[in-house]
Amino acid sequence: MSKLETFTAPETIETVALSNLYLSDINPRQDVAEEGIALLAESLATCGLIQNLSGLRDKDGKVGIVAGGRRFRALNIAVTERPDLAHVSVKITDNPFVAEQWANAENTAREELDPIDEVRAYGKMAAKSLSVAKISTAFGVNEGHVRRRLALAGLPNPVLDAVKAGEISQGIAKAMTVSTEEEKILEVLERAKESRWYSEHDVKAALTSEAICSENRKAVFVGQDAYVAAGGTITTDLFENETLFNEGEILETLFAEKLAEEAAKLREAEGWEWVETHDESYIPYGYTEAQNLQRLEKVRLVYTEKQAERFDELDELLQNEVLDEDGKAELAALRNHTVPFYSDEQRKFAGVVVYVDSNGKVSTSSAYVAAEHVAAAVEAGVLAPVKAPKTKQEAKPAFSQKFIDDMVAIRLGAIQTAMLDKPEYVLSLFAFYATPASDHTNIFGLGHGWAERNTPEIDDQFNLDPRLGGERDEAAEEAYDQFQEMAGKGSVEAFKAFRDLGKKTRNGEITAFLARRFTTQRPEFMAEIMEEVGADMRAIWTPSATNCFKRLKGWQLDDLYKDLLDLHMDTDDYRAFSKSKKGEKNEAMHKLFNDPEHQKALRVTAEQKAKIDAWVPECF
Repeated sequence: MSKLETFTAPETIETVALSNLYLSDINPRQDVAEEGIALLAESLATCGLIQNLSGLRDKDGKVGIVAGGRRFRALNIAVTERPDLAHVSVKITDNPFVAEQWANAENTAREELDPIDEVRAYGKMAAKSLSVAKISTAFGVNEGHVRRRLALAGLPNPVLDAVKAGEISQGIAKAMTVSTEEEKILEVLERAKESRWYSEHDVKAALTSEAICSENRKAVFVGQDAYVAAGGTITTDLFENETLFNEGEILETLFAEKLAEEAAKLREAEGWEWVETHDESYIPYGYTEAQNLQRLEKVRLVYTEKQAERFDELDELLQNEVLDEDGKAELAALRNHTVPFYSDEQRKFAGVVVYVDSNGKVSTSSAYVAAEHVAAAVEAGVLAPVKAPKTKQEAKPAFSQKFIDDMVAIRLGAIQTAMLDKPEYVLSLFAFYATPASDHTNIFGLGHGWAERNTPEIDDQFNLDPRLGGERDEAAEEAYDQFQEMAGKGSVEAFKAFRDLGKKTRNGEITAFLARRFTTQRPEFMAEIMEEVGADMRAIWTPSATNCFKRLKGWQLDDLYKDLLDLHMDTDDYRAFSKSKKGEKNEAMHKLFNDPEHQKALRVTAEQKAKIDAWVPECF
């Protein structure tokens, strides 16, 4: 028989007395840690035997345990507390070759426990005050694995029952751990069981409608301590390694108060006429025009002839490495002399806007003169005379800025998603970025904690690849635990261990890291990259009444409906649609994009369906 063939022989699962069992010589687990056996015995006394033993029946009728040696040893201890463990389930074979296969599997690819049985077992042990470390020792798994299982153990029993019955996925259950409100969780459970389209994102959105991630700029700016001191509560999501601030209103209030305090401090310290606050993470285009503010140019001093000569003299001494400390201080002062600045006289008429950037840091705009101070500033000579505004009224934009910002974020997410499957292309792009050929184009944002927004503000029907949002599947979680364990070994040993994981792991980590940090490019370069990686916005986003159609104008929906269904303006279908109310148009467009039965009723052709499935707003 070849090594690739599998021998099949009859096997049975029988209830056998412990007294008729013994540890077989072919069992690979001959030497085990006594502490682990004692902890496992405590687990068996609490939870019972979840996973049966495997054994070979000998000529005397007794059974030698070939797989499950640790459990067999622990059972002999646990039976003193639980007499019912004197008889246990054993998978039995009479064929030595099959028994040896089971023994090998015990040593290399041991059969895993059912995840929910494992969750409940860990939960029972934790309820008896056993630490995470002890549970991990008892079951032979790492502590990170135990913590994630214990997070699930805190869910209501109907959720765990639903996972075991296959009614919901384990991922849906993980998403429910962001909440501790049992009634709310059970409501969401019913929704998830009723609809196979109910995603993990939908679950989190339903359970944490006000919750804000601790890495959000407002949370970073306010700080967890201040938030909790004000009565806010937090929830830790072990599966995404993040903390959620549950009360959005408390955070918003603290954010506004602290930003106002920063503005007051800045006004007092720097002598500005006024300092305003702005809630967003940047000053949008057109903001200053809308506020009727006039930009103030900084003062630029120039060298006198004598200062210029002295600068050249000191700089030459510095280049020859013979300039003393006093000379260096004088040279630094001369350099600072020409740095642009706002004078005290300018500050009497001007002000700045203070905001919190995407990293949670306080930032300040350029200085501006408010309309009521323009005349005085011009008279004082700190502001050039203001030109008369143009009388021509520009047409209002077809799309709101927030809608455009959402589409930009979705497009970025689509490109980053496509990049995950294009490691060679991503590495080539990174290599190009590192050379002068890129002309210093900021293709990747590599600053600490930096990443451009790739999730829309209204994220209805939006599903970003988990690897871009910091999430991991079960296999990736195990790999991440390995990386954390490596970190404790020191850089040299950790690097060796990482290399041993192979090129596939290395390339996957590099690709995911760079994809998350790819930034929006110039239009022509963006279009080229999007085409080459095969990015598709519709792969991660589906237009709906909430995320799209409510945000478009009625005439835009009229044109879209006509174009997608190849209608003429004089057809009854088009006239009926165009004359309907805006809310009815929103709902009709939602059904056209999301309801197959509605498409069927409209007799949508294959070509029209293709257009519907490919459509995205032309707003970039």
